[in-house]
Amino acid sequence: MTTRHSASPAFQSGAGHGHAGMAARAASRPAPRLAGHVLVDQLRLHGVEHVFCVPGESYLPVLDGLVDADIQVTVCRQEGGAAIMAEAYGKLTGRPGVCLVTRAPGATNAFAGVHVASQDSTPLILLVGQIDRAMRDREAFQEMDYRAVFGTQVKWAAEIDQAERIPEYLSRAFHVALSGRPGPVVLALPEDMLGESVTVADARPCHVPETLPPAAQIQALADRLADAERPLAILGGSRWDARSVQAFGAFAERHALPVAVQFRRQMLCPVDHPCFIGDLGLGADPRLLEAIRESDLILAVGGRLSEVPSQSYTLLDVPNPSQTLVHVHPDVGELNRVYQADIAMACAPGTWVRAIEPLAPTATTVRRQRCERLHARRQEWSDPSAIEHPGALQMGRVMAHLNAVLPEDAILTNGAGNYATWLHRYYRFRAYGTQLAPTSGSMGYGLPAAVAAQRLYPHRRVVCMAGDGCFMMHGQEFATAVQYGLPILVILIDNGMFGTIRMHQERRYPGRVSATALRNPDFAAYARAFGGHGERVETTEDFAPALRRALDSGLPAILHCLLDPEAITPTTTLSRLRQGN
Repeated sequence: MTTRHSASPAFQSGAGHGHAGMAARAASRPAPRLAGHVLVDQLRLHGVEHVFCVPGESYLPVLDGLVDADIQVTVCRQEGGAAIMAEAYGKLTGRPGVCLVTRAPGATNAFAGVHVASQDSTPLILLVGQIDRAMRDREAFQEMDYRAVFGTQVKWAAEIDQAERIPEYLSRAFHVALSGRPGPVVLALPEDMLGESVTVADARPCHVPETLPPAAQIQALADRLADAERPLAILGGSRWDARSVQAFGAFAERHALPVAVQFRRQMLCPVDHPCFIGDLGLGADPRLLEAIRESDLILAVGGRLSEVPSQSYTLLDVPNPSQTLVHVHPDVGELNRVYQADIAMACAPGTWVRAIEPLAPTATTVRRQRCERLHARRQEWSDPSAIEHPGALQMGRVMAHLNAVLPEDAILTNGAGNYATWLHRYYRFRAYGTQLAPTSGSMGYGLPAAVAAQRLYPHRRVVCMAGDGCFMMHGQEFATAVQYGLPILVILIDNGMFGTIRMHQERRYPGRVSATALRNPDFAAYARAFGGHGERVETTEDFAPALRRALDSGLPAILHCLLDPEAITPTTTLSRLRQGN
């Protein structure tokens, strides 16, 4: 609001410089604002355009501030879905996703998305309502110590006790979430604090400083790369963008550098790039692992080489790899944490790529031939036409059809489960910003991530692939898609079980099934009940026309695809697992 004061006669006549100076200073001071409105103003000046929330009485002044703000609000059905949407926003944009939830039950529901942001190195800010300050330490209604609860999973957790410090806390939250290795921040907001009137200046917009690698390190890299006979790059982590991905692709071609990507980071190198050789996920191509082990130089950029991409820390020797290791990561605390690098550069991928672009090409005929051979192996490994499994619905042909009809900029999302193997191995990711998947292996991620992606990019095609167990963990967010008219497509693979757990169960305890069977609803009817489009797909021949009708409907849609339970993975069956094959 604006406060007006009538000017004194001396100021009106131009007399009395002292009075004029005081009046000028008074005019420059900010007007009083509701603390909740101050918080919204900080979000806006830090570039926030979307927030995801489940409303709560504990932060009503913030909700009131959002009424007049140029910020899009997505109201979700459960806080876990809201936090995942904010995390997906952070993945797609590189800017912190913002999630607003109420006290303890809301905060604990949101923990699922916070954990994804932590393990996936995604910037996220979770704003949580809190009890009145005067009631603390009495176990008041929904009281929780957020520093203790979230402390091990976030980069910073704090509570704003003084309304005057809101700009300071929000500024720090954005800087912490974005700096070094990105990650989640949690701020608790006492209800009475948000309702105070306060006079305070806004912070400046967040600007994260970049660190440049020393020239000596760049030269050392150039020397090692020129001497290497079998170099190989492994890309992962966050803080990439479309330009840096394209620039690194060009660098790889100039140096005949085979490029692998870490688990669920396929969008860091187009599948049709001549240097792309595969992804280091679960069930990775053994020939890819062999190529990494036989390399004499490993260039790891952006990622941590954590459990899954390192194949349970067996791919490279710990702590001293046998290969020359060059490790580039934006957080100095991650360098040499597990693997001792020969050259360790504390630098964000985008900044680092700009620094290495001037290096003279080092490609040799032998290295080019190796690149071509490894790329051809990957093409063979990911050919869906070579796969056939039990049942009337053949997933290989489904994936081939999706590759043929989906646009290059389509965004594909998924959660966790054996069904995701079809997507990761056979879908042809061709551009940056087209993949949303949790490296943390969180079930239920795909649907809310698809809602966030379609909310952010209304004119792009967004497809969620989900298992029956995975979908039901956040299936209620289909209502959010309907509410906002978001035409997401869900390809729901139903095999009547928690498939990944059943697979391990059959391997270790053949035939002794326990706690993995599911009795599912009619998911097509589920979609229609919410106001979306739903169809049941039982055969391969059913899929293409059902897909066309779903896309043409303009509605959020679910294709309920019935997969034979025997088809537990692309390469084996339940029966073979029981037999020890």
